[in-house]
This record gives sequence, C-alpha cells and structure tokens, in this order.
Amino acid sequence: MNTYLLLKTLHILSSVLLVGTGLGSAFYMFFANRSGSVEAQAVVSRLVVRADWWFTTPCIFIQPATGIAMAHIAGWPLSTPWLALSLGLYALAGLCWLPVVWLQMRMAALAHGAQTGTNTLPALYLHYQRRWELLGYPAFVAMAATYFLMVNKPALWG
Repeated sequence: MNTYLLLKTLHILSSVLLVGTGLGSAFYMFFANRSGSVEAQAVVSRLVVRADWWFTTPCIFIQPATGIAMAHIAGWPLSTPWLALSLGLYALAGLCWLPVVWLQMRMAALAHGAQTGTNTLPALYLHYQRRWELLGYPAFVAMAATYFLMVNKPALWG
C-alpha cells in the first residue's frame, strides 16, 4: 500500500469515528435530556464526555494531518476552492465543538450532583442544554457539507 492510500484509509476511518461518535453522542444526549430521568442524564452525559475524549479528540487531529498530507501528495494547493471551503467548515465545526465539550463536562457534573443529592437538576443544566444544542446543529451541518466537498471535489469558484 502506498503512502497516499494509507493516509486516505486513516482519513476515512477517522472521519467515520469523528462524525459517527458526534452524531451518536448527540442522539443519546438529546433524548436522555428529554427523558426526565436524572439518572439517565448523569450516565449518558458522563459517557458522552468520555466518547469525546477517547474518540473525537484524537480524530480532530488525525483529520487535518492526513487531509493536508494527501493534498500535498496529490499536488492540490490548500487554496483549491473545495479544499479551502472544507478546511473553513472544519474550523467552524471545531469552533462549535470546543464550547460543546465544556458544556458537556459541566452538564455531566451537574447531573452527577443532582443524582447523588436532590435528584433535581438545577436550572443551569437546562441553560447549558440549550446552548449545547444550538452549537451542535451548525457543527453537524458543517461536517456534512465537508463530507460532500471531500467526496465530490466540486469546482466552486475561480
């Protein structure tokens, strides 16, 4: 296997882990938050934080490293329109993800505290939950658009 194909394999696998973990985590957290079960929210939020550290975080670094290396090998300048837009959308998703991680950690701590104490979530949890969702939607759309650009490599401008 040549270097380009090895990088491409790593790039595809890490993209699947990145988006798959993100979508799966969002799905479970979204519905746990609507379950009315503090226990479910405590368990799911704790596991979502773990999934982000174990799977999402390494992939966040693997994606641009392998993508930029493949572009270099293929002779595509980073200013190539589909590639530049992909990188911009990836950065947008990352800017949404950073506060999401902080929110998830805070939500997990609040849910754990409620589970071991009053069994009632503080109002701050709902505030964090709304912010978490609002940041998740543009991050997901940005990643979906990035997938489209990477697969299709359309001529966009210039």
